[in-house]
Amino acid sequence: MKILFVTSEVHPLLKTGGLADVSASLPAALQGLGEDVRLLIPGYSQVLDKLESKRTVATFGVFSGQPEVRLLSAKMPQTGVPVYVLDAPLYFCRVAGPYQYELGGDWPDNAMRFGMLSKVAAMLGSASSPIGWQADIVHCNDWQSGLAPAYLQLTQAAHAKSVMTIHNMAFQGNFDSNWLKPLDLPQSCFDMHGVEFHGQLSFLKAGLHYADRIVTVSPTYAREIQTTEMGYGLQGLLAVRNGDVSGILNGIDEDEWDPATDPHLTAHYDVGDLAPKAEGKRALQQRLGLEVNAQSPLLGVVSRLTYQKGLDMLLECLPKLLDGGAQLVVLGSGEADLEKRYLQLAERYPGRVSVTVRFDEALSHQIMAGADIFLMPSRFEPCGLNQMYGMRYGTPPVVRRTGGLADSVADASLPDGTGFVFDEADAAMLYRVIESAIGSYRDKKQFERIQLNGMRRDVGWRSSAQQYRDLYRMIV
Repeated sequence: MKILFVTSEVHPLLKTGGLADVSASLPAALQGLGEDVRLLIPGYSQVLDKLESKRTVATFGVFSGQPEVRLLSAKMPQTGVPVYVLDAPLYFCRVAGPYQYELGGDWPDNAMRFGMLSKVAAMLGSASSPIGWQADIVHCNDWQSGLAPAYLQLTQAAHAKSVMTIHNMAFQGNFDSNWLKPLDLPQSCFDMHGVEFHGQLSFLKAGLHYADRIVTVSPTYAREIQTTEMGYGLQGLLAVRNGDVSGILNGIDEDEWDPATDPHLTAHYDVGDLAPKAEGKRALQQRLGLEVNAQSPLLGVVSRLTYQKGLDMLLECLPKLLDGGAQLVVLGSGEADLEKRYLQLAERYPGRVSVTVRFDEALSHQIMAGADIFLMPSRFEPCGLNQMYGMRYGTPPVVRRTGGLADSVADASLPDGTGFVFDEADAAMLYRVIESAIGSYRDKKQFERIQLNGMRRDVGWRSSAQQYRDLYRMIV
């Protein structure tokens, strides 16, 4: 099958979250199964700078009144997956992030930017493809490519089938209805059985309405998004399309995330020898200015600092845990108030708390290896990858029983337990489960059992990629 995987970010070219990791590893896994899979991504400055041996394969217009764009062809670093880059400098070659400018607001023309990405995706999946290659499947990811299924359905030409993957229902891409005309969308599609959502043009709703199949990134999340609490107003549409909704758990790149070979680590280890993990902990404590103490349980957080991630609840627990002898390392950025409160905590507990407010790929690997316990107390989590990284690195996660966390982490009370699971989004309950995890940490034999269970768990992409392939074949 010819599969076009459409995404707004991909590691290692550009990354703001887990979507970038999935966009790198799932296409590679599908290619490993023998499929003809190609990526389509925007031509951000960072992408153009990092891709080598680019060549122009087409130049064409997308929307009337807009400059022509170029489609560049290259290969992804490491995996060699073919990638098409939408080179539209007016819209993508900008300072700051892919979705927001430096002060944190959304780019005001995001509708045009990602409408263009969606339209080009549809062109590559139809008889009007400008490159002599036409996809059988256009696989869209999140709202940024949500208009592609609409463009495919609204064209008269022979076209590909479409799959819409929801990585997070909370981000919907809702814009003023005045964008309909510039984006070449007919007025007839602006109703409840189309792209309209509370008087706005919704990219995500467009994808959910027009796609041939809808996928979420874990079986539990597929059920959760059909409830009032987690559906963000789209639960009715999803309930109507229930038979077209699947949940396929994400995997991780087991080559990149391997403590036996990870180039970011000072000491390597595996299930046969966990002893060098202690050296990783010592190196992490030294690097971040923490007291070098092998006995202090080191708690790790690598996350967006947001309410969704439950990190406000964690703040309530931390003084007692730190006063009890624990250490904490935090890497991430997000809501200004949470950033400020975590930085204040680090000032209050010098030598016991380290907070790094930015993204740092190498440090994230070192935290996964050097921490003893990984904390991920999300209020909701469509899938999550960090809990799998933690298990892979022998750093058992503390997670709430929701979404992909429920599907990927087995509680330590079970014979095959890989982490510590709690139910209610409550600070007191979170404190109790972290205390339980620390208690297990002090019981070396019990803790090693949990570590080894996690390290042996299959968290790779092969099974999930096969499920995607089966889904593609069914709809084609």
